[in-house]
Amino acid sequence: MDAVLGIEDGTAVVGTGFGKEGVVCGELVFSTQYTGYEEALTDPSYAGQILMFTYPLIGNYGVNGEAFQSAGMKAEALVVREACPVPSHRLSKQSIVEFVESENKSGIAGVDTRMLTIKTREAGAMRAALIVGSNDCEEAVNRARAHQIITELDLISQVTCRESYSIRGLGDAPHFVVIDLGIKRNMIESLKKRGVNLTVVPATTKPQEVIDLKPDAVLISNGPGDPRMAKDATRVVSELAGTVSIFGICLGNQIIALGLGAETYKLKFGHRGANQPVKDFESGIVHITSQNHGFAVDADSVEAVDARVSQVNVNDGTVEGISHNYLEIMSVQYHPEAHPGPLDTEALFFDRIVRMVK
Repeated sequence: MDAVLGIEDGTAVVGTGFGKEGVVCGELVFSTQYTGYEEALTDPSYAGQILMFTYPLIGNYGVNGEAFQSAGMKAEALVVREACPVPSHRLSKQSIVEFVESENKSGIAGVDTRMLTIKTREAGAMRAALIVGSNDCEEAVNRARAHQIITELDLISQVTCRESYSIRGLGDAPHFVVIDLGIKRNMIESLKKRGVNLTVVPATTKPQEVIDLKPDAVLISNGPGDPRMAKDATRVVSELAGTVSIFGICLGNQIIALGLGAETYKLKFGHRGANQPVKDFESGIVHITSQNHGFAVDADSVEAVDARVSQVNVNDGTVEGISHNYLEIMSVQYHPEAHPGPLDTEALFFDRIVRMVK
């Protein structure tokens, strides 16, 4: 099918469409990872965004579902230079095109992703519209311009769990209450491997409801959109700080900052990929990390709330981790659960928080 991708700055590119016909809108973002497209497409943090891969060939090892980070594709649509039609892997069950079709989502191939990536780096992440089954460039651009900006969208409500659920651990192991803002499956798996008792709760859970669960620690997960939309999770941090250990990952890092009284801001085009270097000030080591975020913590505001920046991105100096000076509160901006890789920080983060609580 014909397809057209229109961007709010007036750019429009025509390519080959696949998946669901019709119009889909979202913020166009790019990821630099070579592999891990299954994990990225099913990461709830991509809700509200049209995901474009900078690597020119996507889908060469197919799709099998074992690496999915949620129940299905959460990105609004997929943009690639080339979608591999015949994957080669013994575990492959379907091609990337067949996967997008089975998820009733839309995609476009055959476009100049390098040009679109350079444009995004220069102008910042922009609203976009993908129309599958049409090559009307003017319509695509108009649809993009009419779409709400991501800071106005409540995306967390689309991906959080509807009801609380529990996972039993080992005997008298610590009890973690996990606030699900769009949690990736491997975060749960990383905690399960360490034997902790888990209670996963929706994003709308109130501070007193968390207290009633008698947690030894609270973990605030990753998720999509502007952290200022997560008002209940922010209140949990502000009201429970000093009474229980609090940890955060990705969006959870930003929520903890807001809950302590620090500030966040929107990055120009964000960090998305599996090759982001992060320097840990405590050890002096640089770790290569997997990331997916469009917002960041304001470094200057952290010191004013009795906290410190513990880790920074080597590329641009943005905050990658914060720690409180005297309360047991710690968080990271990257994804230590390592799906997709690399594996540098999975044990470092999860072993550390479980050890701290014990």
